[in-house]
Amino acid sequence: MAAPSVELTLPLRLGMTPWHISSTMTADTLCQQAELAEDWGYQSFWLPESHFAGKPSLPDPMLLLAAIAARTTTIKLATTSYLLPIRHPLHAAEQVAVLDQLSNGRLILGLGRGFQAGMLDAFQLSSKEKRARFEQVLATMQDAWAGQTVGSAEHGAVLAPLPKQRPHPPLWMAAFGPKALAQAAKLGVPYLASPMETLQKLEDNFSTYYAALAQFENPRPPEVAVMRTVFISDDPSRCERIRNSLMELASRSGSNAEPVDQSCLIGNTTEVAQQIMRYQRQLGMNYLVATRPRIPKIESEWCRESMRQLAVLVNRAPAAN
Repeated sequence: MAAPSVELTLPLRLGMTPWHISSTMTADTLCQQAELAEDWGYQSFWLPESHFAGKPSLPDPMLLLAAIAARTTTIKLATTSYLLPIRHPLHAAEQVAVLDQLSNGRLILGLGRGFQAGMLDAFQLSSKEKRARFEQVLATMQDAWAGQTVGSAEHGAVLAPLPKQRPHPPLWMAAFGPKALAQAAKLGVPYLASPMETLQKLEDNFSTYYAALAQFENPRPPEVAVMRTVFISDDPSRCERIRNSLMELASRSGSNAEPVDQSCLIGNTTEVAQQIMRYQRQLGMNYLVATRPRIPKIESEWCRESMRQLAVLVNRAPAAN
């Protein structure tokens, strides 16, 4: 593969979600992807959480990350949206603490609230109460991680083990809309920008988020993180096929789709390098979480090679502090 004629000039940390994922895949299939990500120089490996969605469902990312922890040594293990409103706070606090210990302190806990009406209904939770429930669960988890007695005076519980990272693993938050952005700012945690929103929308979101941070008198977190659909190929016909498939899927969903290149990074290494630098200029992005194109029957090997090429491109950039 020829070296790209455009090189990144600013530091960039790099994470990825699996390029092949389903609720029925084996642990070995998943772990092999994480091992390759670690070998290629990715800083983090991210899993989503989804329920009752058929084959793409991933209802327990912690269980899957525990398997990955046993097969990797340095890469951070992360959730894109660990759904707090549907969980008991002490059980969740235990899960997080155990995984952080198993991984020797490599967990990043990306938090979410959930938005699918069917899922919320199945867990007997209304959309109106999910935000308050989120805050209640997280507050109890933080008390438990601090080693405080949680519960009644007579039957209080003290968490064991505590997380390896003190006082707890880094918290991030996936956020859509001003209320969620304000909630991330109130907690003072990094906002993980959605792969489905355009660059212009993300500019607005970060402005809203930074204003809310100032309102709550919280400093800006050092991470400026964006999740993007990424596809790199030196074959123009493959890139065009991916663009067309993504546009067709957006049209079928009934969404008023923006041009694909407004929310995805698609092209050869030179083109994707230019797109990344645009995000760095306009958002100050210093952490990119790459996810595969969500296209049925896409060639898994295409996505694998795309993730490898992205790592080669980013690893040529100046080292992040």
